[in-house]
Amino acid sequence: MSAVSASVEFLPVHIAVMTVSDSRTASDDKSGDILESRLLEAGHKLAARTIVKDEIDAIVAQLRAWIEDPQIDAVIATGGTGVTGRDVTPEAFQSVYEKEIAGFGELFRMISYEKIKTSTMQSRATGGVANGTYLFALPGSPGACRDGWDEILVHQLDIRTRPCNLVELMPRLNEHLG
Repeated sequence: MSAVSASVEFLPVHIAVMTVSDSRTASDDKSGDILESRLLEAGHKLAARTIVKDEIDAIVAQLRAWIEDPQIDAVIATGGTGVTGRDVTPEAFQSVYEKEIAGFGELFRMISYEKIKTSTMQSRATGGVANGTYLFALPGSPGACRDGWDEILVHQLDIRTRPCNLVELMPRLNEHLG
């Protein structure tokens, strides 16, 4: 069980939110709204937010722009992680990863199993890192966004989480470039 260290000062992370959808608009993007409100409530900064069509090139272009932006520490996407023909978010994310964080998808499906049982096998939630930016892709349902944030990301994007967290690794993510 993780604990929060009272002796470490909270460090806000600058997070961009991407909704991948052919049909969502700013007025009905419930999953994007959930992620935005949760990250702000946790004390983080919303660095950017957009809706991108379910097209690999469009997703990759937005990811690359955010990866190159030094003001963005992490990207959380929602949508396009299923198995239908239009679901291409994992392929787009994997094409930009320097390193995959396989445990993110595994942990998400373990948590999801408790709620939706074997239907979780249809989720291709994924995580990774590129150019010092964390990248996470969650399914498009509001419940999946709540689960991904509340059960995983709120803890791993909090430098006070013990025994370890992703934020404390941020200064070392580009060591290979040194």
